[in-house]
Amino acid sequence: MQGGLDQVTLRRRGCGLIGYDDAGSAGGYTLFAPNSAKGQVFLIDMEGTPVHSWKMPFPPGRHAVILPNGNLGYNGNHPDSPNIYIPWALWRGGAFSEVTPDGKVVWEHTDLTHHHDAQWLENGHLLYGTVSPMPKEIAQRVVGGSSLNVLEDGRIYGDVIKEVNRSGEIEWLWRSWEHMNPEDFPIHPIFERHHWPYINGLWHTRAGLVLMSLRTTSGVIGVDKSSGKIVFHIGPEIVSQQHAPVELENGNILIFDNGNLRVGNSTNASRVVEVNPNNNHIEWEYSDEMRIAFFSAYMGSAQRLKNGNTHITESATGRLFEVTREGKVVWEYVIPYFAEYVDEDVRKYVPGHHNSVFRSYRYSKDQIPWL
Repeated sequence: MQGGLDQVTLRRRGCGLIGYDDAGSAGGYTLFAPNSAKGQVFLIDMEGTPVHSWKMPFPPGRHAVILPNGNLGYNGNHPDSPNIYIPWALWRGGAFSEVTPDGKVVWEHTDLTHHHDAQWLENGHLLYGTVSPMPKEIAQRVVGGSSLNVLEDGRIYGDVIKEVNRSGEIEWLWRSWEHMNPEDFPIHPIFERHHWPYINGLWHTRAGLVLMSLRTTSGVIGVDKSSGKIVFHIGPEIVSQQHAPVELENGNILIFDNGNLRVGNSTNASRVVEVNPNNNHIEWEYSDEMRIAFFSAYMGSAQRLKNGNTHITESATGRLFEVTREGKVVWEYVIPYFAEYVDEDVRKYVPGHHNSVFRSYRYSKDQIPWL
């Protein structure tokens, strides 16, 4: 290569379509919004060719979806969100919008305390996570965590989950510290005591539960909306710093299990697990045969497809791939859009050129009627 080697390691290893087994794949189109692509959202076909794109005014905070009506639901990183703690700017959101295929904004909602996940519900409501300072007497009961960069007066931000209607009115509100005992959910020692229990993923089940992924304490809980009570807990003996719990048609929970510092394992490796919440039994699992070859230290998601395959987002490396029930890879694509993060505070925390993505989603042709 004239001028020397490309100094971006991931890009040097190969990008775009890596391989495609059309006979084994579910087919369709894949949507993703790279974290550092300055608001670009891409829809690609199975050959990796872009077939549509959107240019949003803010970077993702953190992802985009195609709604049942064919519009784009976008979770943007609002620049006015206060820098609550380091590195809040990396995962803040708060700029929600519904956008037509030709880019017309038909609905907006702003909440500057939002972070990480947002779920667009079938009834038109929006379910998402925010934070608020915990009462001091409860914050003092939070167990574990690092002593580095402790906030003023020992303040800890607790998760508050909101559901809002199309008018932006709150339909449901759940404060973590009102329903969880801090002693039962200790923060892992590697995480600072800024944020508890750090809910990075949400899902609304058919039975009226809200699934919540607890990053810093490792676990997934199911919360009864009518009472606010926790009805099940898939704990750190099953998952490790996981993301993106999703209810499947059979009632099991599909989880991207990041695998950071998993108890009893000397090496970090990710996997996708399907867990029966009635007994916490793992009914299905995917991991690479060479386990450390599949690993995302942060973010990540999995989606069960109509033919039984699973679409996986290995977020940190921008690697998207599809596996069969037997674990055979039938499609693989590496996001080729690399850039530094726009926000200076974020670049200090995660320097370098990134192609990372919070989540990606596979859609069939009938889910995109305008294409």
